[in-house]
Amino acid sequence: MASVTYSAGIDHVSGALAKPGKSGQHSCEKMLLATHRTAATTSNKCNRLYLRTPVKRTSPLTQREHQIRNRFIGVAAMIQERSHDLSKITTDQQTFIAQKNEPNGAKTMKQWYWRVCGQEWDQAHS
Repeated sequence: MASVTYSAGIDHVSGALAKPGKSGQHSCEKMLLATHRTAATTSNKCNRLYLRTPVKRTSPLTQREHQIRNRFIGVAAMIQERSHDLSKITTDQQTFIAQKNEPNGAKTMKQWYWRVCGQEWDQAHS
């Protein structure tokens, strides 16, 4: 297994270091991906580099996948709008804090927004 040692001052790098170009005759078709893994052992071989070819989808989207994507887009827009609506922020925060420590309560405000707006979306589109 390959490991990577970075220059002094760089502890670790994680994520895509180089992505395939969109167009052009000199664009690379591979992705350079670096990962950093914190292991339970004392091994110092926790950095890895991968060169991978992105996979392109060959089949068209199904009706179910279109519905899931449309729901995600709709709920995300609702969250964006609701989180910036000054008339709702105080009541939303109070409602979030009231349910936070209950069983199955949302632990973050963003999670709470996704739950509430997702339920609103489902009621409006069922």
